[in-house]
Amino acid sequence: MPIPLKTGEVLRGRYRIQERIGQGGMGNIYLADDLRLDGRKCALKEVEHDRNLPEKVLCEAREQFMREATVLARLDHPNLPKVSDFFSIGEKDYLVMDYVPGKDLRTVMLEAKSRNAFLSERDALDWAAQLADALAYLHSQSPPIVHRDIKPSNLKITPGGLLKLVDFGLVKVLAPDEETITIIQGQGTVLYTPLEQYGGSESHTDIRSDIFAFGATLYHLLTNQPPVDARQRFLHPEGLMSPRRTNPAISVRTEKAILWAMELHPDQRPESIEAFRQYLFGTKELPTRPMSRPRRAPALDALLAPPESILFGISAVLLLLSLIATLGR
Repeated sequence: MPIPLKTGEVLRGRYRIQERIGQGGMGNIYLADDLRLDGRKCALKEVEHDRNLPEKVLCEAREQFMREATVLARLDHPNLPKVSDFFSIGEKDYLVMDYVPGKDLRTVMLEAKSRNAFLSERDALDWAAQLADALAYLHSQSPPIVHRDIKPSNLKITPGGLLKLVDFGLVKVLAPDEETITIIQGQGTVLYTPLEQYGGSESHTDIRSDIFAFGATLYHLLTNQPPVDARQRFLHPEGLMSPRRTNPAISVRTEKAILWAMELHPDQRPESIEAFRQYLFGTKELPTRPMSRPRRAPALDALLAPPESILFGISAVLLLLSLIATLGR
């Protein structure tokens, strides 16, 4: 675990650390004062590289960080925190962003749950509309940018009601040559991560991975219950309970849109954020969802899938071996 910076420590003669407001396996997030701009508070995201890695690998990781930070610094959208600076000190890289005041949606949801209440669908859809705007902007970049870590705790609501999609820790740039650029290596948060994000190659993730996490986030916000993670659903497709069984106040349309976004196979999800938004908000008829059709056994689905779709790791392999053994009897 990286050693945290101390309160009062100043980086680059400009950023004075107030406190640590987040932490992870490869770094921390700090609230800091910008000494150059009086009264401005910012968030410093820290990434510490493993010093035991070969020098060539460390150099490549540093170059990778700089490339992606340059991309992020060009972004300008009201539902995204502005990246204003990036730099390196020793083995640590830093990304400087606007500090976003307010509560994250996980906190808002848990407060409602403590009152034995659900968040209103109206509020959830208002947040969803803002999140869709942010994702449509990211996905429309050239090349497209995939966030890959959408979840309630990464969605903050400012005192004025503006939603901000924060934490670019797993962001991926879909470069034309399929090169992936990731500030922090990882797979995302299990509850909101699609199967393809667990594959051995990051090139399998695309904008539909964000759509899955979007649907899983809405599921959690409206039911107070985390969805069954994708790996468990692959083994037990019946394990995902319909949202309306938990919260009957959810509209049928919203439930169908959420479950459509959470399809296990990327090809069965909405092809874009815009398509998902149209179905979610009722400007277009809902399609016949693949989930409503009879299902083959998960192992058979994996067996019949094209090679580039077999992304499900050890669980899929074990299921396939079981099926082959059965057929050979």
